[in-house]
Amino acid sequence: MTYKVVFCTILGAIGGIFLQIFGAWNFALTVLVICMGIDYATGVILALVFQASPKSAEGGLDSNVGWKGLVRKVATLVIVLVAHFVDVLIGTEYIRDAVVIAFVVNEIVSILENCGLMGVPIPNIILRGIDVLRQRTQPPDETAGEGERHD
Repeated sequence: MTYKVVFCTILGAIGGIFLQIFGAWNFALTVLVICMGIDYATGVILALVFQASPKSAEGGLDSNVGWKGLVRKVATLVIVLVAHFVDVLIGTEYIRDAVVIAFVVNEIVSILENCGLMGVPIPNIILRGIDVLRQRTQPPDETAGEGERHD
């Protein structure tokens, strides 16, 4: 047996295990993985080239911050995995895709933030959309009076 055959066999086995665990690979997962890569790359460029990362004290590249970013990406995939298991458990096919779409939106917002910090002009309509998303995810102000709503 040649190394090529062994390599292809191992790669095929890993791919089969991955598909069994995460379900069928679809375009939504492809978009998520691509957005994760772009987000990580723009974060590294922001820190390395522009020295403007809000995640490190000096704004520069920090291996600890990079490691934490990778761990977060893996945790995201674990949540997608759990969503797939929920789909299988209750006999549906949309929970995983909904979770993936939510994470794709989060990655896109992060990419836009990174690009904005690099000085790339972001259209105002996109900035307003990001502000709306942020407001909906922030907890209500605890000092608000009774009867006030924060939707």
